This record gives sequence, C-alpha cells and structure tokens, in this order.
Amino acid sequence: MAPRILHIDMDAFYASVEQVDHPELIGKPVIIGGSHRGVVAAASYEARKFGVRSAMPIFQARRLCPKGIFLPVRRKRYQEVSHQVMQILDTVSPLVEQVSIDEAFIDITGTESLHGPEIVLIKKIKDTIRQRTSLTCSIGIAPNRFLAKIASEMNKPDGFTIIKEEDVAALLEKLPINKIPGIGPKTAQVMKELGVQTAVDILRFSQEFWVKRLGKGGVDLYEKAQGIGPTAVIHNRAPKSCSAEDTFASDTSDLEELKKWLLSQSEEVGRDLRKHSLKGKTITLKVKFSNFRTVTRSTTLPEATHSTRIIYDTAVKLLKKMKLKEKVRLIGVGISNFAVGMEQQGLFPDQFLHKQEGLDRALDQIYDKFGSKAILRGRVGEIE
Repeated sequence: MAPRILHIDMDAFYASVEQVDHPELIGKPVIIGGSHRGVVAAASYEARKFGVRSAMPIFQARRLCPKGIFLPVRRKRYQEVSHQVMQILDTVSPLVEQVSIDEAFIDITGTESLHGPEIVLIKKIKDTIRQRTSLTCSIGIAPNRFLAKIASEMNKPDGFTIIKEEDVAALLEKLPINKIPGIGPKTAQVMKELGVQTAVDILRFSQEFWVKRLGKGGVDLYEKAQGIGPTAVIHNRAPKSCSAEDTFASDTSDLEELKKWLLSQSEEVGRDLRKHSLKGKTITLKVKFSNFRTVTRSTTLPEATHSTRIIYDTAVKLLKKMKLKEKVRLIGVGISNFAVGMEQQGLFPDQFLHKQEGLDRALDQIYDKFGSKAILRGRVGEIE
C-alpha cells in the first residue's frame, strides 16, 4: 500500500490565538514578541502584508508596521491550545508526530475505511479544530513527508492541497527551489549561480556533483528533486531535554525578580515532564547578561525528578553561586539526562518529595481542567 502522509500547520498560530482570545484584534496587524529588543515570534496575516516576518528584530517590525499591535509571548496559553489540537489529531491515526508547537505529521495510510476519502478527512480535521479552538489550519497530503509539508504551504491560510503520486513529476517541474524544505540561503546562492531555478533543474547535475558541492546534504537534495523522501512518522518522539526561558523588557539584577521568573519556568518545565512521564537528572541554568554574554551552569542530581519544587530550588542554588555582577537580559532553566526504564524506589520514601509530587499532580489536574490561570504557585502570579 502506497504511503500517504498528512502535514498540518496552524495558521499564524500565536497571533491567531490572541485574536481568538481578544476578538477586538481580529482583522488588525498583531505581532507577537512585544519586547522592544526581542524578535518577532509570530505575525498575523494582516501584519505580514507590511513585510513583518518571524525572527525579524522587533525594532525592524515597528518600522515596517508602526500601527501594529505588539503583544508579549504567552507561551503557556499557546501550549494549552496546542495540546487541544494534538488531542484532536490523535483521533485520526495512531501515528502522529508533533514537530513543533503548531505543526505535525500524520501517517494516514490505509485509514480511508475509517475516515473516508482524503478530502472528507481534511474537512473533518479542519471543522473539529475550528469548533474546539476557533482556529484555522492548512493541510497537505502527499506520498512522503517533505511533499506533504510543501502541500500544506501551497494554499495558506485555511487551505489544503492533495498531491497524488501521479502528480509529483508535474509539481517538481514548476516547484521553485526556495519552496524545498532544507534549502537555506547558502545553498540557494549556489543554485542561483548554476542557473537552478526549479526542483527538476537539480537533476541536470549528477548526485556526485551535488555531494561534492554540499556534502551529505547533496544526496538528500538529489532525492527530493525526484520526489523521494522519508515517510516514517514517529509517534511521541521522546525529547532529549526540556527547557523554558524569557527575555526581560528591561535588564535586571534583582535576585527576587529573577527567582520569580525561575519559579514560573520551573512550573512549565515540570508540567511538560509530567505530561510525557519523564524525569531528568541534570538541571541547567541559563543567564544572558546585558552585554549579551551567555553563561550556563549545570548540576546533576542523585535521582531523576520531574518535581517543580526540586527544579526550582536547584536553579536558584545555581543562580546564587553565579554571583551576578551585571544586569541580566534573559534567564532560563532546563532539564536533561532523562532516566530510562523503571526507577528503583528507596526503602524509606522521602516524605517531602512525596508531598511535592502530590501537589504537582493536584495542580496539573486543575490546570488541565480550568487552564493555567486557575491557580498559581507563590510568586508566579506576580509576573503573569
């Protein structure tokens, strides 16, 4: 049976969530990343008309779109909505691979007996997401992953494209090279010098030629030019680390202020670990100073944990050892070195840890039912 891969990409995700939560913003240029010295995290389609794009410096976005509405990143809210979307996708197929907060691949091979024709499945997914989140998405279906991703981008926003096996050759004849995933500015410049404009133009040169020019990436490029690409969709790929960080609107050296942010970040990291049934041993503190110098400090615990309190306490200890002499621009905490397999329980369980884990579970249930604003730990409410 020929593989069929679906790629779903939420439309202007962060900005669209803000427009849903604040209807007065609908139809207006919304730009996420409100700090005056940060970068654009997302832009609504209204803002994109002015040339505003993700990863663009905020100061540049303000020049291009002076009447834009600049908002801070609400990471927890976007994660909540993302979780809702992924729950919907999990009903489509057992093989769903989330590749970012707002996109995923789904292996729908052989699911027609369950969902009907692909066009019916697309409508079902889009309607369900709209009903539950009021958001739109774009969907592409193709014989492999990279073609499915290309297809999902062909009719944005709120569109879809289905690429059949027999359509691939015609598509590649017209496909501009800048639409091929993985081709960056340097590779694009090499191709421009060679007169390569479309995917099929790549085949004017041998695979060996591209390998000499681009190394291992030359093989991948040559295969994509023929419509060949991986189809495997890996469900619930385990992360190697989990982290959260924030850039401040103004630099600070206030230890109490930094501790407030670490508590919020530890809560986020802990919840994410518990959601995926993960525990880690190595906790890392990241600090970027006002002069852009970045310092990281790590410590490895004797036992793996997903406790918010332990993550926070450890991060604070690392911060105090750092002896800050400059103001801080960014702070973050992460955890890695995940435990594998079953953990051996101690003969005498740590009662403090047991209580903390009970508190974490209770808070997680409240958040899942009522949202992250329902109840807040200690100082977290002061920075929301």
